[in-house]
Amino acid sequence: MSALSSAALLAFVLLTPPLEASAHAPLPTCASGTRQVELMAGRPDVKHEVCIRPGRSTSFFFDAKLARVELPEPERFRLIKDEAGFTLMATQALPDGERVPVTVSFQEGTPASATFTLVVHPSEAEQQVVVTRQERSLASYREGEQRALEEARQCRWENARLQVECTAQVGLTTLLSLKLMGENGVPSKHIESSLSARPGNTLISSKARSYRSDTGHTTEDGRGLVRLAVVQELHNTGSTPWTLAGAVLMGPNGKEWKALALWPREPIAPGKKQRVVVEVEATEEEARGTFTLKSWSQEDSGRVEFFDGVTFP
Repeated sequence: MSALSSAALLAFVLLTPPLEASAHAPLPTCASGTRQVELMAGRPDVKHEVCIRPGRSTSFFFDAKLARVELPEPERFRLIKDEAGFTLMATQALPDGERVPVTVSFQEGTPASATFTLVVHPSEAEQQVVVTRQERSLASYREGEQRALEEARQCRWENARLQVECTAQVGLTTLLSLKLMGENGVPSKHIESSLSARPGNTLISSKARSYRSDTGHTTEDGRGLVRLAVVQELHNTGSTPWTLAGAVLMGPNGKEWKALALWPREPIAPGKKQRVVVEVEATEEEARGTFTLKSWSQEDSGRVEFFDGVTFP
């Protein structure tokens, strides 16, 4: 494929907004910072879902003393606890989308107990959950307000960046204005011959191509950043629809790069084919080597698909 056609395709990819999660998506939204949970007496119907992931720890802190912590099949977890809270980490490869209840009982006061649902997420894990059972202090509210303001500032910055990208001229002008076009265009390569689906996949990749572009940006330590995109034609051999909800690129050393953009929004019906695009950002050094593309759906509790052998030009 010529550099011109590669650039045009990548422009389309870069201008496509990320997929919005369905209101009925089975996977919860994972907090990036400290998660604040308030327990209310008389409201046992309120669900508190917390994202976990094998190999990563999640800590719970309480403002009331704990009497005990009940966790089914505790041998699957490493659990450290005391009266103030507990830290747990799944030590076994739990399936993505699995939900594990953990119930805490308090030494006194109401509510007397609370149950949290640990949801195994394909890529995220909430590091810290602060649980309050009593009326929160003014300092606690101020801390939460400050954190919310910081997150809002970050969201405004991201929104401004996306508006600049999405309102720019389409085609080559966009790539040039965003400094995503290098002197040699946008390199691409066929990767279907090296790409392999893992056993258990319901998606089959019939065509695949990878792309690399400049960004004009560097990390804090001066390393150059590049955009990487994987374009596949996927055939859904399963019995249920498959809608792209999230993806990560996994390196040989276990490092992961979360997708910046996903396309399309429409589900792949059983027996049908559809082009799917995943885009990430990495340093020039990190973009070398062979990777695994891990993606999951909105349906079937986040059904996960793996494709090994991803390389970039």
